[in-house]
Amino acid sequence: MKRLEGKVIAISGGTSGVGKAAAEAFANEGAKVVIGGRDHIKAEETIQKIKEKGGDALFVHTELRDVEDCKKLILQTVEHYGKIDGLFNYAGVTPISALDSCDVDTFNDVMNINFRASFFCCQEAILQMRKIGGGSIVLTGSMHAWGGEKDRAAYACSKGALLTLMEHIANNYANEQIRCNYLTLGWLPTEGELALRSQYGETEEQLRSRAAGYIPMGRMQEPYDYIEILIYLMSDESKMMTGSTLKVAGGLRF
Repeated sequence: MKRLEGKVIAISGGTSGVGKAAAEAFANEGAKVVIGGRDHIKAEETIQKIKEKGGDALFVHTELRDVEDCKKLILQTVEHYGKIDGLFNYAGVTPISALDSCDVDTFNDVMNINFRASFFCCQEAILQMRKIGGGSIVLTGSMHAWGGEKDRAAYACSKGALLTLMEHIANNYANEQIRCNYLTLGWLPTEGELALRSQYGETEEQLRSRAAGYIPMGRMQEPYDYIEILIYLMSDESKMMTGSTLKVAGGLRF
């Protein structure tokens, strides 16, 4: 039997990076997948791949700056598939924002997308998961949560807030069989990261070379590095695991 057979899993930010890879992997393991995001074209491309392999997936347009859209992602998941077993909060932004120069608009945008959206996605997911006797939530963390580099102050604070949210859910909803864990990503060559570095004249090849010299294990992480652990966290194999912080960052520290 496939490891996620019969599960329904929603992903915020499922149109690119680890979110996209997770959507395809979850479907391959038997889950029905709901992709939340803004890029309809990319989502449909992913859904087509899933369906070609016999899977089932749905796209829900989700603007994470809008709290009602955050709730809609969960509610439409339940409306379409009848329940929600898992939530993978992947979406986030990573702007340059040092503490001594970060403006209010940048701060608000980072906190609204990275933290507030996750908070209200989790709120609605918990309300729906308790109806079926439990579920699994995975929040996307970062090594920046433990202080962070100087130019990522707002981002670091948002990921620190997510760490607290994970602990809060784990501590207070375990008796309802609702689990929450924190998956700490490393340095990935995501579309957003490549676009950011390109603004400063750095090519992907240059970025990868620089990162390889900085990351102790010698290379940037790739989406596939996270797939097995995500499948495990969404499966019944991890049903006694909650409140855990998993670091898959190649030994990276800030």
